[in-house]
This record gives sequence, C-alpha cells and structure tokens, in this order.
Amino acid sequence: MSIAFVFPGQGSQKAGMGRALAEAFPESRAAFDEADRALGFPLSQLCFEGPDDQLQLTTNTQPAILATSIAAHRALVARGVKPTHVAGHSLGEYSALVAAGTLALTDAAAIVRRRGQYMQEAVPVGEGAMAAILMLDLPAIEEACRKAAEGEIVAPANMNSPGQVVIAGHARAVQRAMELCKAAGAKRAIPLPVSAPFHCALMKPAQDRLEPELRAATFRDPSVPLVNNVDARVVRGADECRDGLVRQVSSPVRWQESVERLVAEGVTTFVEVGPGEVLSGLVKKIAKGASVLNVQDPESLEKTVAALQNAGAAQEA
Repeated sequence: MSIAFVFPGQGSQKAGMGRALAEAFPESRAAFDEADRALGFPLSQLCFEGPDDQLQLTTNTQPAILATSIAAHRALVARGVKPTHVAGHSLGEYSALVAAGTLALTDAAAIVRRRGQYMQEAVPVGEGAMAAILMLDLPAIEEACRKAAEGEIVAPANMNSPGQVVIAGHARAVQRAMELCKAAGAKRAIPLPVSAPFHCALMKPAQDRLEPELRAATFRDPSVPLVNNVDARVVRGADECRDGLVRQVSSPVRWQESVERLVAEGVTTFVEVGPGEVLSGLVKKIAKGASVLNVQDPESLEKTVAALQNAGAAQEA
C-alpha cells in the first residue's frame, strides 16, 4: 500500500490545536517542547490556548502549524505508520521535509517564523490581496489576470483542485480580475481574509531575504520522496528540496498537479497530518478513487491507524 502524508498550510490554524495530542502522547509533547526552545517563547501555549488574534499573525501562524503537524506526525510514526511519499501545501512543505528527515524541527521552526515575517513585510498591509475563483478553468483565469493587470501584478497563486484557483497580487488588480473572472463564467469570486498576497511576484523581496537562511541551513536527502509545490515534481535530494523552498515563496502552489503526481507514483491512500481537513477536501476532488484519512487529535489518530491496519490486512488476504 502506497501512503502519502500531506501537510496543511496557513489557514488551518485554530486555538486549541495540538493540545489533546500533547496531553496524550509524550512524543507529541516533545515536538512542541523543541519548537518552544527553538523560538525562545511558549509557542505551544499559543497553539493550545490562543488568543486567536496572536495565533493569526503570520509570524506565529507558520511555526504553530508546523509544530502541530509534527506533533501529529510523531504520534502516527510511533504507532508504526510510515509514508512512501510526502508533500505539503505551501508552509506544509516544511512540515513534509521535517517528517522526511531533511530538516530538523528546530531549524524549520526558526526559518518559518522569519519566513512569515518576511512575507508580511514584503507588501504594506492593504496593498495586496488574494481571492478564490470557483468553477472557472485555469486558462480563462490566466487570461483574466493578464487583462486585469494594467501594469500591476495579479496571477494564479494556488491551483488547489478542479474548480478552485486562488489569485494574488495588487489589491486593485485582484479586484479587476475577480470581475473579469465572473464575466467569463466563474461561479464565484471570493476575497480571502489574508494579510499579504502570497505566492506571487510581489513576494520576491521576501524570497530574497529568506534565501540566505535556507542556504545556511542543514538539509539532508529525504528518507522518502517529496513532491514539491513549485514544480509538482518528485524530489529525492537535499539541494533540490532547498531550492524548491526558495522558489516557492514567489511561485504558485501547484497542489492539484502535486496530488496527480502522487497518484501517478502509485499512491492510493492520503493521510492529512496536522490541524484541520482542508487538504482532505481538496484531495477528494482531485484523486477520486483514493482513500483519504487525517490525523489532528487522538481520536482521528486512532481511526486512521485502525483504517490503515484493516486495509493492510485486506491486502494481505
């Protein structure tokens, strides 16, 4: 049985996440302790208790989701479940690389905190925007963005699933693109409550600031293949993993293609590891016949382990 662990990105955070895992499993508690030490403040307390306004700050959100995801991953691995492949959505790619042994959790936590800071500071608040375009094909969205730009930047930022593409760029250009997409037949165009226009050319200053830190960090070859965001390609070497994280900052997240690549690699089961079930919903739309599970608390962990054991027993039979 080929199993992909997939790790969520920003937007899956909520106060209380990871608390039950940390209380139930020492290996999960240890993950939060490592992140706390790496950052020099009680990130775990912010995850477990909030307040929400502090948890929603990008510099806190990114390490918080990373730590919660790795806490869930360690509990899963401790029960004998291991993936054949890993992938993560945006920030989730860092979680995937920690899970694959490419990056140490302490290094990743420090890097993603600064990643959040650099992304936030790249564009003054209010000047950038993102919007979800529903039920319009990618070529039509790309054409709408080209027409809407008018000297500004707007482009697809997340190709999430059939019928869901997120665009990002200058706020006025995003607004113009939303109107053009609706005129072209989009079912809906929804502004997203984000603090910056992620994964577009406006993030290049953040990419330039983050690159030296990624170059200085220790990367190891992943223990299992990674499908990266920026190319939707199978990656097996440390340098390729690092390069993907550098380019990812200002490049679109090719999530639909990444899931399709995993299916082409033989993956039949996807386990979303970390807070929320955003990726589970997307995977179900992309990989129609796949089994989709998730681990975000002790209850979902128990269900997932049981389902995988049953599937393994069925295969052996």
